[in-house]
Amino acid sequence: MHNLRRDPRASFLALGDDFGDAWVQVDGTAEVLDVPDSVEPLVEYYRAAAGKEHPDWDEYRAAMVEQGKSVVRITIDRWGPIATGGFPARLAND
Repeated sequence: MHNLRRDPRASFLALGDDFGDAWVQVDGTAEVLDVPDSVEPLVEYYRAAAGKEHPDWDEYRAAMVEQGKSVVRITIDRWGPIATGGFPARLAND
């Protein structure tokens, strides 16, 4: 987090579960959110990742504060390529 606060340029690589799955890289500007600003984005993340509601949102929020959880939010400037097979995109379809 220290490095992102100093220089917010960030890249994120999303890989599939297997070597041959599709992957993509995004590049952008990172914003680090700390408690208390990170709590509601963490609620949104939980809902999206779990696909359900937490049984006790007050407990969840309190745990995020107690643990000092942060969120890194990346505003995407560019993305690509979508490639497969662990190869560079220019070689993926050769």
